Amino acid sequence: MMCRMVEQGYEPGKCLVKMPDNSYKPACVATLKKEKGLWYRLICSAHLSRPEDYYSIYQSGCNHDCLKCHSWYFTKIYNGSWLSTDEIAELVSDYELTVTVHEPRERATMFHATDLCHHCGLCVTRGIRGWLCPEKLDASKITLSPQGFGPARNIVSFTGGDLVCCAEFYAQATEKIKDLAKVFVLIETNGYGLTPKNLDLLASSGVDSFWLDIKAYHEETYRKLCGTKNEWILKSVEEIVDRGFVLEVLALFIPNWVEEDQIVKIAELVCKVDPKIPFTLLAFFPEYKLSKNRPPSFWEMVKTYFMIKDVGLKNVKLGNCHVFAKTVKDWENLIALVGKEAIG
Repeated sequence: MMCRMVEQGYEPGKCLVKMPDNSYKPACVATLKKEKGLWYRLICSAHLSRPEDYYSIYQSGCNHDCLKCHSWYFTKIYNGSWLSTDEIAELVSDYELTVTVHEPRERATMFHATDLCHHCGLCVTRGIRGWLCPEKLDASKITLSPQGFGPARNIVSFTGGDLVCCAEFYAQATEKIKDLAKVFVLIETNGYGLTPKNLDLLASSGVDSFWLDIKAYHEETYRKLCGTKNEWILKSVEEIVDRGFVLEVLALFIPNWVEEDQIVKIAELVCKVDPKIPFTLLAFFPEYKLSKNRPPSFWEMVKTYFMIKDVGLKNVKLGNCHVFAKTVKDWENLIALVGKEAIG
């Protein structure tokens, strides 16, 4: 099978997956197949995830080879079971029966999850509110999942490995999901496969939203960090919004790699398209091939947060706050500086 990106005139991804026999194959060959008109995907797991509070389908195989990947053990290594788009739709239909919170389409994001809950579970286990609780849900809306307490929202996400370059699978899966369940379909993506042609197909199939992880602004950094170029990834922000998708953007602060200068450039790009697009500044934690790289400091994260706000973005949150806020005093200072609503 010829690379879908090459077919459209783009550069191929960095997408080799280690197979059980220690050989390597392209992700679209190793973890994706089509039989009698039906698409199959290698799925590592699927469950209600936290802190996203939606049903996440964790995919093996990816078109990037990110040095900081926290899912490398299934995105870069063949790992999981084969599920057809029919079987995926049935899983989602079962999940729909457990939904406790129905969101409108414009909130079909990860960003809005912490508006409702911060997952301490105290309302269920002790009958009290946690100190970060938004106080918007009663305990009857909170359920236990493999990753802890929180609501179950009417959203399903494709996450982990990213093969949106093979948009036909996601289009068929979305159509089948929506035949069986009234949920919104979100794709967590690095943006590499979001060509105009693929976006058109995904729009026509009913995909609702994207969580776009823009991993670096400078192309040289991006190629060293992920193995690909990022030219069309940066352009995809406008392309996504123009087609009516819901969009949220993530930028990861990685000391010595992606710091405030590049993150501000990403924020400026997003702001030019729409200043109301939700934007999360996430703290890097050491993992995979960057296991010896330090995480960002408290003040690096807070300073960059305010630089993003100064750009003009209206909806900005900090994520992975436990990475840089390690003491009670840190948390007190963080809340005093940015407010509880900015803590994702």
